[in-house]
Amino acid sequence: MNLEQVLHRLREDRRNADCIAHWHTMPAMPGRYAEFPGALDARLVAAIRRRGVSRLYSHQAEAVECAGTGKNVVVVTPTASGKTLCYNLPVINAILEDPSARALYLFPTKALSQDQRAELLELTEAVGVDIKTHTFDGDTPQMARRAVRSAGQIVITNPDMLHSGILPHHTKWVKLFENLRFVVIDELHSYRGVFGSHLGNVIRRLMRVAAFYNSKPQFICCSATIHNPGELATRIVGAPFKVVDRNGAPTAEKHVILYNPPVVNAALGIRRSSLSVANTLACEFLANDISTIIFAGYRRSVEIILTYLRAHMSRQKINPKLVEGYRGGYLPNQRRAIEQGLRNGTVKGVVSTSALELGIDVGSLDVSILTGYPGTIASMWQQIGRAGRRSGLSAAILVGNSSPVDQFLMRHPEYLFGRPVEAGIIDPNNLVVLMSHLKCAAFELPFDATERFGVDSTEPMLEYLEKNRVLTQSSGKYFWMSEIYPAGEVSLRSASPENFVILDRSNQNRVIGEVDLFAAPVFLHPEAIYLHDAEQYQVKELDWDGRRAYVESVDVDYYTDAETKTDLKILTVEKQRQTPDTRLAHGDVSLTTVAVLYKKIKFFTHENVGFGKIHLPEQEMHTTAFWVDFDADVVHKLGFGLGVTGEVLRAASNALGHMAPLWVMSDTRDIGALSQVRAPQSGLPTIYLYDNVPGGVGFSQRFFELAHELFAETARLIAECPCYSGCPSCVGPEAEVGESGKSGALALLRFAAQTADLAVTPPDAAEMASAPMADGEMD
Repeated sequence: MNLEQVLHRLREDRRNADCIAHWHTMPAMPGRYAEFPGALDARLVAAIRRRGVSRLYSHQAEAVECAGTGKNVVVVTPTASGKTLCYNLPVINAILEDPSARALYLFPTKALSQDQRAELLELTEAVGVDIKTHTFDGDTPQMARRAVRSAGQIVITNPDMLHSGILPHHTKWVKLFENLRFVVIDELHSYRGVFGSHLGNVIRRLMRVAAFYNSKPQFICCSATIHNPGELATRIVGAPFKVVDRNGAPTAEKHVILYNPPVVNAALGIRRSSLSVANTLACEFLANDISTIIFAGYRRSVEIILTYLRAHMSRQKINPKLVEGYRGGYLPNQRRAIEQGLRNGTVKGVVSTSALELGIDVGSLDVSILTGYPGTIASMWQQIGRAGRRSGLSAAILVGNSSPVDQFLMRHPEYLFGRPVEAGIIDPNNLVVLMSHLKCAAFELPFDATERFGVDSTEPMLEYLEKNRVLTQSSGKYFWMSEIYPAGEVSLRSASPENFVILDRSNQNRVIGEVDLFAAPVFLHPEAIYLHDAEQYQVKELDWDGRRAYVESVDVDYYTDAETKTDLKILTVEKQRQTPDTRLAHGDVSLTTVAVLYKKIKFFTHENVGFGKIHLPEQEMHTTAFWVDFDADVVHKLGFGLGVTGEVLRAASNALGHMAPLWVMSDTRDIGALSQVRAPQSGLPTIYLYDNVPGGVGFSQRFFELAHELFAETARLIAECPCYSGCPSCVGPEAEVGESGKSGALALLRFAAQTADLAVTPPDAAEMASAPMADGEMD
């Protein structure tokens, strides 16, 4: 059967009738075209025409024209709309006019860099001019690096290498920085949260170095659909941008299906696993030779689905290697081979984390299956857009899970199809991030006391670094004096630059992957089952200080899942609003997290077949949080017994933690929620939502500003859930939140929503003490 026939059978199958929550059809749309701008070199236009492009899409022509006038441009159009030409044409045209001109391309991943280099080489070969185009990343051989530095006209890299391998060694890159005309930042929407905050500071450092060599580059950015592209680009680059967002590319017909798995335990409100449903759907498409990509939110989920798919294909006498996994932790050569297999058709299906969400060319896929809402509308459309990139009918299926946010979306599809995508939130002036890059910048070039570096004044920070003997001052300038190489101490993507290397003892200690420091207690604790390429490995030894995990291949029918415990204390209060019964605030907090136990979960049935304790060091993180304090007897005032305050708070914080990501561009892993029956600062019942990244990135401030809407919509979620007294789709199961948890949380959040609009800033808020508090009992 072809895709149209399989979709028809899916729609007509009575077993699916109650599961299809919404079927959205996106009709085919014709393209809008424009002629090549007259300023383009005739050789370049001829090369494009020879490749079968007689005219540009309207947004391509607009972007090229704007770039030709010297403006910074950000192009925001859907997946597969030809954004690459929006920057390749202006850059190649500039080099054709002046061969000394240089361009720097930034992509968030090495895979995307390699993909775009191949595209560039094809285009420059068609032009008939040898434009030196090179990638410079961790995989670039040492022998080739000198040639890249001296001769590279277009240097393709990633923010990490720019941060640690180029800027600190700018004296070796004189030709690049003296002639830097363009900086291209692709996949702009991926630079949000901590990663985007770091990139904003890396660009500040780039502009310092460029100015030192008397160049002022022009920026061209590209992004998937995002609510605030101009604002985000401006915050990252520190300069105004022209936004090009009227898509001119044609689109083929696409079906987007919301599939809500059936309830398997009505009493607990538990639905069939989204992983199991995704496996069943993918098997149907793959059996009909329909190329399919399955997105899963977690590494472990990728390996579980891959295990299920390969087992099914083996039973059907089909080569299981037609399906591959793709995620962080796989080594680069393995990922490149999978990408090539997808392009040439030797791989028909792939199970991936968001690693394949970006614009890597993996050929023509027909179906995209999402196992759960990926956290943002922007990410959802990116993943949906991975199918149907060429032409013809395509489909995408969002398989819901039992989480509150997924169930909310299954009942309210208008949120996905009628609401604008989220805004990208970053905070380049986060003190932790800013101070780290101030050190890096001082290592690269001395700091003048009057330099701003994106803030009103850097002098207090420079003086602090001088007192701590990191800098030394002479003639009004601050010079680096520490023996530490600062860029090596700063990771752009995680809280720690350190990763755990995973070594397979059963195969001569072969390296099979890596896990970052903060994830190690969850995935690599002793006796953990580490899943890699659908194979099971058991952790036999974890060398914490040496950052190594030693594993052995095993054949077991279960995987492990770790649980953590988090304590919180308030450090400072930035802003607050209050009524007689509540206080809303946000500020700095300290979190202490420790992994406490692990469960053994059986494949396919998901039964809990055992557990064990974990004994690993605590990890401390400073971040920001939003919290609401309630009057001591608020639960009693709402008509509930005093003895259920803890249950009500726990239920409300569970629901808020799941719903909060809908208000910022994040997923549930970026935000944490917890409650205290008696908070150590106030002695009052309190619920916290905290940024689950070091230093925070602005989420908590956003929650403070949108408190009424957040409380009201979370109450709506609880009220609409059909369960009687709590389930995973709203506040959590009754066994966790008690008989009064659901009804109490509903009443409490409705009360909080009412009072949030009435709350005012107290006159003495600016005089509040900012002192560390004692640890309190977590509920």
